[in-house]
This record gives sequence, C-alpha cells and structure tokens, in this order.
Amino acid sequence: MNDVHSRLARRLDGLPQGYPATESGVEVRILRKIFSAEDAAWALRLKPLPETAATIARRLRLPVEEVRAQLDRMADRGQIASFWFKDRHCYALAPFVVGIWEFQLNHMDRELAALFEEYAPTLLRTLGGSAPALARVIPVNRRLSAQAQVLPYEDLRTLLGDARAFRVADCLCRTERALQGHPCSHPIETCLSFSREEHAYEDVPEWGRPISRDEAFRLLDDVEREGLVHCTYNVQREPMFVCNCCSCCCGFLRSLNEFQAPYMLAHSSLRAEIAEDGCTACGECASGRCPVGAIAEREGAYRVDGERCIGCGVCAVACPADAIALVARPPAEVPEPPRHVIQWHLDRATQRQGALRGLALRGWLTWEGLKMAAAQRRERG
Repeated sequence: MNDVHSRLARRLDGLPQGYPATESGVEVRILRKIFSAEDAAWALRLKPLPETAATIARRLRLPVEEVRAQLDRMADRGQIASFWFKDRHCYALAPFVVGIWEFQLNHMDRELAALFEEYAPTLLRTLGGSAPALARVIPVNRRLSAQAQVLPYEDLRTLLGDARAFRVADCLCRTERALQGHPCSHPIETCLSFSREEHAYEDVPEWGRPISRDEAFRLLDDVEREGLVHCTYNVQREPMFVCNCCSCCCGFLRSLNEFQAPYMLAHSSLRAEIAEDGCTACGECASGRCPVGAIAEREGAYRVDGERCIGCGVCAVACPADAIALVARPPAEVPEPPRHVIQWHLDRATQRQGALRGLALRGWLTWEGLKMAAAQRRERG
C-alpha cells in the first residue's frame, strides 16, 4: 500500500530510532488511529529538526498563522513535537519512541493500548537492537561504596538542581497496561520532565502538571523507596525526562526481560554487591525488588549476577541490614553515552543503517544547521 499512513510509517522507520514494518500492518493501523489522513500528510512535510512556524510557513509558501494553527492542533493531539529551543517556539517531526507514543498519554484508550501490545515485540526489538542504547539507568545516589563515584551525568539530584522548570505526569506504560487488564500496584504519577529554561512548558501541549524543585526531589525519594528505576535518554548533556520504571509495565525493562532487546536500556556505571558477612538472607532484595532478576539465593546466601545487574540500586535502598552497596564497574564495562542528542542520532544511524547513512546524516545535519542559522537571522530582522 502507498497511502499516506504507509508513507508516514516508512518515514518514521527511516529515522535512527526505527518504526519497523510488520506482515500484519499493525504499525500502519496505529498511525491511522493517531493521525487523520490530512494530519499524516502534514507530518510528512515536517523535518525531524526544530523549526519555527514562520520557517515552516516560508518553506511551504503558506500563511504563517494558518501553519501555526495547524501545527498547534497536531501538537495538542500528540502527533508532532512542540517545544522551546533557544528561546524560540519550535515544532518537529518526532520519532515514534521516544516521541509520538509518549505524547498519547492524554489520548490513550483501550483500542490504542491493544494495538501497541500487538506491535510491541517487533517495535521494541528494533528499538533495542542497535547501539547506542535508547535509554540508560541513573543509579540511586545512596549506599555507595567508598570507592564508587557517581558520574556527573548520573547525578540526578545535581541535574534537577540545575533545572528551572519541572512537570510530573502519569506513567504512560502503567496507563496502557491497565487498559489491557494488567493494573500496576505502583503509583502512577511518576514521570518527570525538567528543563533549564524557566518557561519551557508555557504555550506547549498540556502534559501532566507543573511542580516545584522541592516536589521533584520528594518524588525521587518516594519512587526510590517504592523500588522504581530511574531511566532517562541515553545522552550526557541536557536530559529532558526521568521515567521511574517498574518491571511489570515499563517498556524499557520489558524490552530486557521479555523481548531480549539489549540496546533498549544501558546499565549504569555501578553494580550492586552484597556483603556476605552482613547479609541476613532475608530475601528482600530478590523478592520482586530487583527489576531484572539479577539477585538469587545460592547455598543460603544471596548473590548478584554482575553481568545482568543494571546498576539501579533499588535493592540497596531496600536492604534492612545495609548489606548491599553500589560499587564501581571495571572501566571496560562502563558504557559511555553519546555526548548529546545529535551525536546519539549519528551513532545510531551508523549502527542501524550503515556507515554511508551515518555520513549522509552528518552532511544533512550540517546543511540544515546552516539553513537554520540563516532563518534565525531573518526572523530577528
């Protein structure tokens, strides 16, 4: 088929994240659920780069107010990205994950949830099938061994301390699974986004609710006690969100546990270690606390499988004997995230689509950067 939704599916699959085709065509049915034919055609006219409404209108030779109204409607429907970038309100074609799917929080229903569950094995294996990993674990900043140091980009409280705007929203994964008859026992309002831009969440689609920095810190404490895993985008600079994930619902953790997708979630620079002389063999760490089943009892003692451990630290928080500490991994086992989002896209395109595609993307980004700079100069007069 060559209808507009099929063309949009191919366009999304051409992005480094991927949106793979299936024999059943479920990926196209999902897009038909989210996009009207007109909106899908508009999405195909957008770039996966930030552009203002004025720039897009100039490129499409349409009145700017008409373009802005259309883009705002699509952003409200979760079809495209709408955000502030360098003090400019921008729009962009978003990948399906992380992007369009997450934007469906306010529009989720049982039909869309069922479609996603049908597509999940294919989608998540693709998303987690090529380096670099899509997301990474941020360890809890507690119960550290004397030799362990949290890397700067793993220090979540410092990252939040530098932010000026915060929002919290319901977990999309728990919302979707509940609609499928699998409700989660964990709190649902746990997804945190943050920005150094004070007005980052003004004039953009409603998603969750604004909170203060103090409330954000309290949320971190609450989810750590709850045994949820901090996950964020796999870059060193300017992470935008922190998902606080459970193994029963979260797409990142389900990808590791159910779909054998190793590059969906990178482990942290730390791993858990149990002190045998301090362990009381209570089993608290292994009884559903470890999200990847890395802790098991052998010969009356509990031990950590270092290769399987993702270094989240939720076991250490729960240990009543304080017998678990986070220790540094050997340097060869520490994954270094791409420096920024652009580097992530270049690395992923090279790994998933080949070296020529990576070079082509680098050249296109350079060219688009020059055009973007020129457009900014024109808009500033």
